Amino acid sequence: MKKNYITKDSGKRVEYDSGFNRDVATDKPRYDLIPHELLKRLAELYTRGAEKYGEDNWQKATTQPEIDRFQQSAWRHWMQWVAGEDDEDHAIATIWNIIAYEWHTKHKDC
Repeated sequence: MKKNYITKDSGKRVEYDSGFNRDVATDKPRYDLIPHELLKRLAELYTRGAEKYGEDNWQKATTQPEIDRFQQSAWRHWMQWVAGEDDEDHAIATIWNIIAYEWHTKHKDC
């Protein structure tokens, strides 16, 4: 089924000296403010996970005990990061597990 997309419009414009104009950026997320090297580390963790478990394997969790594993893993990685352990990228693993948990709370009945 084809989705009919719309182009949102605030009704406000910013116009440049060249005559180029765009909708204003007010109230829009600023992804460009996220440090790129941290996004790269997060993408690298997703890649390693896909190689180890298969692409999007983490999305297969359906039961509360499975989903709770993300929270448990986030805590474990957080504590390892706080302790200064550097055998893995514990900071990014914490973030990854929080993202996975939050994704499930939005997309699954848990």
